[in-house]
Amino acid sequence: MLKYTEDHEWLRAEGDEIVVGITAHASEQLGDVVFIELPEEGRKVEAGEEIVVIESVKAASDISAPVAGTITAVNTALADAPGSVNDDALTAWFFRIKPADQGAMDGFMDEDAYRALIG
Repeated sequence: MLKYTEDHEWLRAEGDEIVVGITAHASEQLGDVVFIELPEEGRKVEAGEEIVVIESVKAASDISAPVAGTITAVNTALADAPGSVNDDALTAWFFRIKPADQGAMDGFMDEDAYRALIG
């Protein structure tokens, strides 16, 4: 089950980790993505800390860590093919994080609440 942030990220729990990407809405707003800078594996981050840089033909944008924790994996394929975010935002994940608090996803929006947010 996916959860969503107000910053247009999707979150999916997998075991004791959370997989994070951006929503199709965010991808559409950005336009053609041309560059993605990912965080380093093993990096400890705080919730709200900017950890990913996305550049598109329209603008540069940052993605913040939705929860505090440790980055356990990054999707290195995005460095070679950043446009895959535009092709299918739900499969083009950015990073996996092991949250410091296992209940960290509880406060995020479900799909209905996210749809209401974006209109």
